[in-house]
Amino acid sequence: MNILTTALPDVLIIEPKAFGDERGFFIETWQRERYAEAGIGPAFVQDNLAYSRHGVLRGLHLQNPYAQGKLVQVLRGEVFDVAVDVRSGSPSFGRWYGCLLSSENKRQFWVPAGFAHGYLVTGEDALFHYKCTASYHPETQFSVRWDDPAIGIDWPLKSEPGSSGEPILSAADRTALPLAEINPERLPIFDPSTPG
Repeated sequence: MNILTTALPDVLIIEPKAFGDERGFFIETWQRERYAEAGIGPAFVQDNLAYSRHGVLRGLHLQNPYAQGKLVQVLRGEVFDVAVDVRSGSPSFGRWYGCLLSSENKRQFWVPAGFAHGYLVTGEDALFHYKCTASYHPETQFSVRWDDPAIGIDWPLKSEPGSSGEPILSAADRTALPLAEINPERLPIFDPSTPG
């Protein structure tokens, strides 16, 4: 596999090696020792699968406590995937990084614990898989506003005939607060001795 670093510390793009022929392909999507050597982990406790149609934007989500690291991959379709550093005291607090994930490029994206995560479905639809380092705790989950101007994510929204160019959001994501308005006690704390 090939590991690509990004502008945000500990946020990584992984290009698994695909073995293919006229029958199809095979990819090893996770192997504990190899991924741990790359700084991905420490351990996964839950796998999730989400299906969304074109124009759906999910995020920017996180939970604290019980912060989740997420290894994400698109099994069908295409998304623009984003990680935002929301760790109080982090030198990169409020910065984001985004990348295109698709069933064609077969890339994975490592979103460390303490980062808000979201994605926009840019293809016709998307089947989205992710491994998590902590279990889901709905009572601790919250969202950061997807279009927070202080963060300034450049979402690839396209205006199509008869469309407003706005994403399709859940009720919770529509009412999410900008990062500056979230109680700082709700945010994870940056620990320089612990990798993302």
